[in-house]
Amino acid sequence: MEKLLNWIDARFPLTALWESQWGKYVAPKNFNFWYYFGSLATLVLVMQIVTGIFLTMSYKPDAAKAFDSVEYIMRDVEWGWLIRYMHSTGASAFFVVVYLHMFRGLMYGSYRKPRELLWILGCLIYLCLMGEAFFGYLLPWGQMSYWGAQVIVNLFSTVPYIGEGLGIWIRGDYTISDITLNRFFAYHVVALPLVLLGLVAAHLMALHEVGSNNPDGIEIKQQPKDPVTGLPLDGIYSHPYYTIKDIVGVVFFLVVFSIIMFFVPEMGGYFLEANNFIPANPLQTPEHIAPVWYFTPYYAMLRAVPSFLDSQFWGVLVMAVSAVIFFFLPWLDRGAVKSIRYRGTLYKSWLAAFVVSFLILGYLGVVPVTVWGQFPDGWPILGTADIATVVARVFTVVYFLFFLLMPWYTVRDKTKPVPERTT
Repeated sequence: MEKLLNWIDARFPLTALWESQWGKYVAPKNFNFWYYFGSLATLVLVMQIVTGIFLTMSYKPDAAKAFDSVEYIMRDVEWGWLIRYMHSTGASAFFVVVYLHMFRGLMYGSYRKPRELLWILGCLIYLCLMGEAFFGYLLPWGQMSYWGAQVIVNLFSTVPYIGEGLGIWIRGDYTISDITLNRFFAYHVVALPLVLLGLVAAHLMALHEVGSNNPDGIEIKQQPKDPVTGLPLDGIYSHPYYTIKDIVGVVFFLVVFSIIMFFVPEMGGYFLEANNFIPANPLQTPEHIAPVWYFTPYYAMLRAVPSFLDSQFWGVLVMAVSAVIFFFLPWLDRGAVKSIRYRGTLYKSWLAAFVVSFLILGYLGVVPVTVWGQFPDGWPILGTADIATVVARVFTVVYFLFFLLMPWYTVRDKTKPVPERTT
């Protein structure tokens, strides 16, 4: 084995690559629970790619056969039901770990200098993941897949001047059809996975160039070297220490993942909607159309914005800005410290308000539109707004104020002194 490894190293930097990216990569000593989710995201990405490959072996991207091919996978392909449930549950698990990974960045200031580019690459991964999930959403060709894709694609048609042509270009037709299904299949299986893998590789390379952040927000690269190990005083090698730590996290994750996959793969309709077990019918619209749970915060913002001149463009614009605004965090945060451990009440309060608003908007995105009541003359009490819409408007404002007021409250926040060594 040693001779084989030497032969490979003479022709390909296998050992050097392993040591630079993980084996000899120096990480802070004080990683905690929140540092599991980066490695878990990588695990889920690999799982989605592998299960997706097996699904494409039996899936048919044909409007007349797509739904039946999914049923064939579930009922007739040996272990097909397991692969399909791994893929569908994995899609939601991917967003769970990515959201928690991003939240850890907000807590510990992982977007601050010198990690601005690392954060931007992470945000690009998030947007790419949203596109990947959306294009895959149509493929089962069920009622919710069809009508959900119809609603979302039609939103692009609201863009002034280019909207109509843009909608036709995305669909490849004047309505969701077999052409759209083939197009989304190509995006989901080939185009976006290649982009996603490239972004993940760039994200990891950027991480290992600037080094990992830690719960104290201390730059261990600026510390003096230990005379014995030659490492920074608060640094250790990732392998074997964090290899073992990540394996523990993987075990717990797989236990929870397996419980959901084997016992509640639909998760009460949040992971797999009941309407998606009905073949797509262009002539019958479901009573209530809502996207999958990981899109619902943005969908709630879209519905919260009133229509101007019978156009939903402003809602689409708000929805787009709500996702893109994450890119500007490194320059919005003017705080003297990085980590929430040493920040004051202002930042902690606004971060809590942001999390609460995101969760409530996520719930409101699946709530059907219901009006409070009507006056005797027939006018609704809240005009054209319903209860969910009014609440969504309030929390949409809170969501954006977290970002827009950040230069103000981070400067005025009372912070604690940061220790010289990690705690």
